[in-house]
Amino acid sequence: MSLALKEAKKAFNLDEVPVGCVIVKDNQVIAKAHNLVESKQSALSHAEMIAIQKATKKIGSWRLEDCDLYVTLEPCVMCGGAIINSRISKVYYGAIEPKFGAHQSKANVFSLSLNHKVEVISGILKQEASQMMKEFFKAIRIEKN
Repeated sequence: MSLALKEAKKAFNLDEVPVGCVIVKDNQVIAKAHNLVESKQSALSHAEMIAIQKATKKIGSWRLEDCDLYVTLEPCVMCGGAIINSRISKVYYGAIEPKFGAHQSKANVFSLSLNHKVEVISGILKQEASQMMKEFFKAIRIEKN
């Protein structure tokens, strides 16, 4: 998760919502990414989506079985669906996302009766991830005033 936090810091420095993601297979990092929604002007450029694309290229398959995903913020519905569809085994995340979270905040896509089950563990380095989000949105509020 510390690598995911480093990715989130990259997003923060680009004035992107500070979310970072890392995908691991056989104890090796196969993909790292951070949010690029504003930079790319694409709602699809969430850290998880970019990391999943990189991981599939790295292993040469859309099936990311036996892969674990670490992300600093509770995944949204879009990312949760992509995680399930790509067959990721486990998701570890830090902070909850009270407005868009798709595990415990607004919905739980991971509990749906689908063809693949993802194990989800929350609260990993929660304080650090939460603090970065608070700092980011505080800075935005200051800039607007």
